[in-house]
Amino acid sequence: MNQLKQLFTRYKMLALVIAIAVIWLFFSWETDGGFLTPRNLSNLLRQMSITGILACGMVLVIISGEIDLSVGSLLGLLGGVAAILDVVYHVPLPLNLCIVAGCGLLIGLANGCMTAYLRIPSFIVGLGGMLAFRGILLGITGGTTIAPVSPELVYIGQGYLPPLVGIVLGVLLFALTLFLTWRQRSNRALHGLAAHSLARDGVRVAAIGAVLAGFVYTLNSYDGIPVPVLLLLVLLGVFSYITTQTVFGRRIYSVGSNMEATRLSGINVQAVKLWIFGIMGVMCALAGLVNTARLAAGSPSAGNMGELDAIAACFIGGTSMRGGSGTVYGALLGALVITSLDNGMSMLDVDSYWQMIVKGSILVLAVWVDVSTRAGRR
Repeated sequence: MNQLKQLFTRYKMLALVIAIAVIWLFFSWETDGGFLTPRNLSNLLRQMSITGILACGMVLVIISGEIDLSVGSLLGLLGGVAAILDVVYHVPLPLNLCIVAGCGLLIGLANGCMTAYLRIPSFIVGLGGMLAFRGILLGITGGTTIAPVSPELVYIGQGYLPPLVGIVLGVLLFALTLFLTWRQRSNRALHGLAAHSLARDGVRVAAIGAVLAGFVYTLNSYDGIPVPVLLLLVLLGVFSYITTQTVFGRRIYSVGSNMEATRLSGINVQAVKLWIFGIMGVMCALAGLVNTARLAAGSPSAGNMGELDAIAACFIGGTSMRGGSGTVYGALLGALVITSLDNGMSMLDVDSYWQMIVKGSILVLAVWVDVSTRAGRR
């Protein structure tokens, strides 16, 4: 049992990829291959983008040792604001995006201020926001759907990249993989560190290339890469860079690992937490825009339970509930697990209560694995 725990701890992401493959194969078998059609996979990834965008911000919040329960309601509120600006006031799309993102940043900073400076527990701040933001949304929409939004806004949620652009994007991502692998080997050699074997790096690059080729080919077999998926890929790159290559990213992990030691080392812990919540607010704005665009309307029920999907995605993806540990790509793999279950069970007409039971059970299992593996390392 201990050996199994050690193996899972060391290769947690590989285990998660295997779990996704098993889920996909199961649903493909149950739907006579319908689950793995290009059309359904395109729809699945477009669905995942909303949870994935929220998870990009939520993983930073959890790593820092906090939690935010307001993100689903804030997503709905900001998506509703975007719909009102578009439908009622005919605000141009670029200005609409700026206003909604600015509102998300301000609300996120307000949440961060209450948590970091007023010392109100983030759980309470998030719980209050969950209720307040949902109430504001119902108030500004009158409890009715705001529609139809403009074609320009709809494109953000329903548009596709031309196939040629998708191919170019895949080639650029593969070239970036080659460059980063070469730079990593060069840096290790420069500092006198032993580099990974050339065969290992070659297999890794080849595997990434195969995944990229399959990704582009599959989506181009339908209508192309969905715009929300492109946005999610950009966020994956940005947040991965922030968490692994910047001082701010290292401080996030430090705050979550040992906040008191971080404070004594001279780091402004309060400012770090303030900006983490600010980033979370901007992610809620982007997710709200994508959700409104995908539905082609602002709904007063938008984002309902979205915070639970985002939190579950982070925990399933290996983010520790104790803080100080987690990755953005792990959170996105967790989001893919959640969305795959939703999509597959919907295709099988599984009752909604069973869907909630399955997702809740997997969340508890993921946290148990985190707790047990960490206990094993101690």
